[in-house]
Amino acid sequence: MGRAKVFGNMVFPVRSFMTLETAAHLGLLYFLFLVGVQMDVAVIRRSGKKALVIAAAGMALPFCIGTATSFVFRHQISKNVHQAAFLLFLGVALSVTAFPVLARILAETKLLNSDIGRIAMSAAIINDMCAWVLLALAIAIAEVEGSAFSSLYVLLSGVAFVLMCFFVVRPIMWWLMRRTPEGQSISDGHVCLILAGVTFAGVVTDAIGIHSVFGAFVYGLVIPNGAVSVAIIEKLEDFVMILLLPLFFAISGLRTNVAEMKDILTVGLLVLVFVLASIGKIVGTILIASLYNTPFNEGLALGFLMNTRGLIEMIVLNIGRDKQVLDDQSFATMVLVSVLMTSLVTPVVTTLHRGSRRLVGYKRRNLQLSNPDSELRMLACVNTPRNVPSIISLLGIANPTKRSPIFVYALHLVELTGRASNMLILHSSANSTPLSSRTPHKSNTSSSPHIFSAFESYEQHSGGVSVQPLTTVSPYSTMHEDVCVLAEDKHVSLIVVPFHKQQTVDGGMEPINTSIKTLNENILNKAPCSVAVFVDRGLSSSTVRLATSRRVMLLFFGGPDDCEALAFSMRMIDNPSISLTVVRFLPLEEHQSGASSSSAVNNYPMTNANSAEGQQRIQDEECLHEFHLRTMGRDYVHYIEKFVRNSEEVISTIRNLDSRHELFIVGRSYKNPSTDLTAGLKDWTDCPELGPIGDILVSSDFSMVVSVLVIQQYVPEGHQPALMTTARHGMEGPMNSNQPVQQYLNNANARMSNLSTSPIAPFNVGWN
Repeated sequence: MGRAKVFGNMVFPVRSFMTLETAAHLGLLYFLFLVGVQMDVAVIRRSGKKALVIAAAGMALPFCIGTATSFVFRHQISKNVHQAAFLLFLGVALSVTAFPVLARILAETKLLNSDIGRIAMSAAIINDMCAWVLLALAIAIAEVEGSAFSSLYVLLSGVAFVLMCFFVVRPIMWWLMRRTPEGQSISDGHVCLILAGVTFAGVVTDAIGIHSVFGAFVYGLVIPNGAVSVAIIEKLEDFVMILLLPLFFAISGLRTNVAEMKDILTVGLLVLVFVLASIGKIVGTILIASLYNTPFNEGLALGFLMNTRGLIEMIVLNIGRDKQVLDDQSFATMVLVSVLMTSLVTPVVTTLHRGSRRLVGYKRRNLQLSNPDSELRMLACVNTPRNVPSIISLLGIANPTKRSPIFVYALHLVELTGRASNMLILHSSANSTPLSSRTPHKSNTSSSPHIFSAFESYEQHSGGVSVQPLTTVSPYSTMHEDVCVLAEDKHVSLIVVPFHKQQTVDGGMEPINTSIKTLNENILNKAPCSVAVFVDRGLSSSTVRLATSRRVMLLFFGGPDDCEALAFSMRMIDNPSISLTVVRFLPLEEHQSGASSSSAVNNYPMTNANSAEGQQRIQDEECLHEFHLRTMGRDYVHYIEKFVRNSEEVISTIRNLDSRHELFIVGRSYKNPSTDLTAGLKDWTDCPELGPIGDILVSSDFSMVVSVLVIQQYVPEGHQPALMTTARHGMEGPMNSNQPVQQYLNNANARMSNLSTSPIAPFNVGWN
């Protein structure tokens, strides 16, 4: 737009260029300082061999191809410039991978927690560090005009500057951090001194003969993790990212003069060099990936990811233009081709990854299909550190043992706002080191290490629980896709999400973030497995956690969600310290009919049995019968039946239940209410994600203040819940739909003797 005369003279007058360039350079200086602060040098040690080899191949091949091709066509594309410096600058520009841009692409394409995402992030970090070393070398060669001694002086001085930063400045920063009390920030005076050091480091490297941004980057690299780095990022990031850094892109745009691209041969050869180098990076990545048995499509997608261009390349090209190593024509050509290449990365990677993604089916998508004595895979979502005690308390209720262990994927949900500091969290998700060896994150997402440490401590002190911490950085509008993809990839049976409201001091509920409510609803609608919404209203308190016994109540109305809630409750029946009470609600007419169990079964109408309602009623009875068999002889498990006429009596009965229970478990039963008893409550719910009964239990009108776990069962599309195979029942396939009543009668008659001997009140196994 600056090439348009009227617009250019009005918005970018010539007299403003010096001010714009000064402000842009200052923004660039502090941005590279922030990149250094956010970058963890130890990631090179922690990265696996695969990431190291891919980073080396992804940098060496394009560098060699680019410099070799440029040398062949040097008389056409590098006229009247320093040949060695031109080859180095071009090689660095062609081989670099833009870490910040790559992180954003991976977040938007939902690949952060995938293998390809972790490898790409590790390789990009290593690539960036190597690129800065090569850039310093290129600048040193470009600065000198003939003397080899001068070049050697610049390089040795640069090495001395780096050593001084690591062995003098870094210990001072550690001393400053140790003097800062835990949980407090450093003083504004110390922050000002550190920020003044950025410009001083830039002056030193500029005086040496290396560009000032190199000094700012190295200075930021030595800032240790902790209170110092957090305070710097919080005070500096918005100002630099929103106000100063865009000026650098504006200046780059003003410098990109498309009209200078007159020599078709030179432009064509530069494009050819760029294309060959990009192909070399892709081919090299594919070859290395194939050695590690990576599918071709994933290797190709990884190759395109490693070709992501961005700010680092723009810096290289601008420095090359300032040093007169690149002319206006070469600069404009490289900028435009880089923008085009980066614009291709997202659609290509999305197409390749979705095409190659193996949707491996797994059977245990809900708890009812899983054996209570087998491993339970659970994905626990955490929005804030306050959710951690809630999840840990819920795990304790689920009774993990060596015989029935629980494998938890603790997923910290971080909102992607486009800020660079949010991308720092990818350093840990990009490597596979043990949790205890990770370096704390240096950003406003610094709660992640505290969250992960709490889960790690719980894992060490409890038996039967394994925890794998993960983090996803995504906008709330699409975060549910990350959760669902991860759940499917990890073969999870249950996703646990915290309620979007939290308890206040007076016992009420206040919303944390309205976006979390939308996120929970999206997860409930799109999840590939069962979902539980947990409302913590005291279960994680120290009084409850330290108590020798806990009381849990399950409200059972019937339907797939209630059967799923019953399946979850059966995991805790082997723990004598948990008193479990199951309250079943039935229509009053069934009680008034006075039919015995056997007569009720035999009088079961054939027409109703073949209907969806009849099939579900049979499934309810099967679930309750299994619960009855598994709880025989356990006096801490109780079963109660309540007969009610309508929704009003349901609410009244719930209000009159024993208020000493710490946790209520209910089925969501929102989309398809299980019975007419709850159907009338749907229109009055304030929180649809809790279902009608869950909404009543957490409402301000409800007298009891209890924690609530609302469970929704995963039911495949086109399947009736009553026809689903349950591994616990020992059936090999679905129930024969042509003979549902006969199958049910056989099961019922076979267990009549067991029903009469149970210490639990016998329950009605049929209805009129």
